[in-house]
Amino acid sequence: MEATKTNQIQKVLKYFLLIFAGSILLTISAKIKIPFYPVPMTMQTFVVIFLGMAFGYKIALATVSLYLFEGIIGFPVFSNSPEKGVGLSYFTGPTMGYLVGFLVATFFSGLLNLNTNIFKIFLKLIISVSTIYMFGIFWLGTLIGWDKPIFQLGAAPFLLAELFKITILTLLAKKIITLRKFI
Repeated sequence: MEATKTNQIQKVLKYFLLIFAGSILLTISAKIKIPFYPVPMTMQTFVVIFLGMAFGYKIALATVSLYLFEGIIGFPVFSNSPEKGVGLSYFTGPTMGYLVGFLVATFFSGLLNLNTNIFKIFLKLIISVSTIYMFGIFWLGTLIGWDKPIFQLGAAPFLLAELFKITILTLLAKKIITLRKFI
């Protein structure tokens, strides 16, 4: 009985450490800007998808939720914070849809398993990252108006970079998914 309780405590502690480490990784990925034409690219979407694949959807959702909570309460975890603001006012700005889309993308990428072939993995990752842009474009259009070129502003500049990131994740998918057995 005592050994079972100790194992459960160790498991919960391990989950908390993973979630915390994942939120730090996501914060770092938001701050890394890679020069890319026409706009700089961050590694956030890469890490969001990676977390889903490596942690599974439950722990990855908790990780992304912690990251969003940290940003909402004012920690400078988001890409352009603190330069362009922090907290709820930053969160509800133009990037809110993308940030909320992180949750959906994490869920879908967390559903991948080792029995999936490489083409299905690629397709599922395309769908996962697409949810980020669907939520992002919807929010952006709602915020700045649908009469603006929303797709050209909120998605088109990033598509080539996303294809590159998804290709890397697809090629590494089997190795990334095997990390789950250590969790």
